[in-house]
Amino acid sequence: MCPPVRILLALAWLLTIGGSSVRAQSAPPPGILQVPPAPPRDQPVKPPAPAPRGPVHKTENNSSGKTPVVPPHGPTHPRKPGPATAATRGEAVPARPAPPPAVPASPQADTKSGQPEKLPDPEKPEGAVAKLPRFASLRSDDVNMRAGPGSRYRIDWVYKRRDLPVEIEREFDVWRWVRDADGIQGWVHQATLMGRRSFIVQKADATLRSDASDTASAVAILKPGVIGRIRSCEAASDWCNVQTGSNRGYLHRGQFWGVFPGEAISP
Repeated sequence: MCPPVRILLALAWLLTIGGSSVRAQSAPPPGILQVPPAPPRDQPVKPPAPAPRGPVHKTENNSSGKTPVVPPHGPTHPRKPGPATAATRGEAVPARPAPPPAVPASPQADTKSGQPEKLPDPEKPEGAVAKLPRFASLRSDDVNMRAGPGSRYRIDWVYKRRDLPVEIEREFDVWRWVRDADGIQGWVHQATLMGRRSFIVQKADATLRSDASDTASAVAILKPGVIGRIRSCEAASDWCNVQTGSNRGYLHRGQFWGVFPGEAISP
């Protein structure tokens, strides 16, 4: 073999051995985590990239500072009965003249037991004096107002609003001559009334306040037609503690109908 060929083979053998040793040194032993070398001190360290974020949805804040507005949630005006109502109930009877006012049933009427008959008065609050006039409210969403004190008199109006306040002006047996906030009058049965005191907002918006003062904060704005419950009224105060739905506060007497001037209502 020529000397140049031997020299070339030797050089190739040395390169092969050197490359294997370099690869052996560069490969980490199994089971050992290789840590990258720290950057030089004079080189600035870059902060890690922030994680990607999705769109941010803002949560609605109900406490926007606006006073809630309460609309009426039912009809407040009576309706004329349809022909089907009169025909179905057999009430197609000509109306007779209404009897004179304030003719109550005699309390001395004898019964089978020999004792005077005591009729229930569901429209009178417990412990209240049966005086006239007085306020009551409708017991259901279907109350007939008749032309006379009896079931044979024609139905003039039909009320579809429970808790509507009415003023009782006359009594005849179990029938009550009432007037609503619009001035409509007629006879209703006492069983369709209850003694719970209620109010109705008329004509203009009414401001329900947190205290009995014009400067107190507003709790809600009550639209005309809103009906609520009268919780209490002081005789010497122009304000009443009322509630409609979940809103409770004080309402000026001049902003609603359903209470007499200076009338006291106990809670």
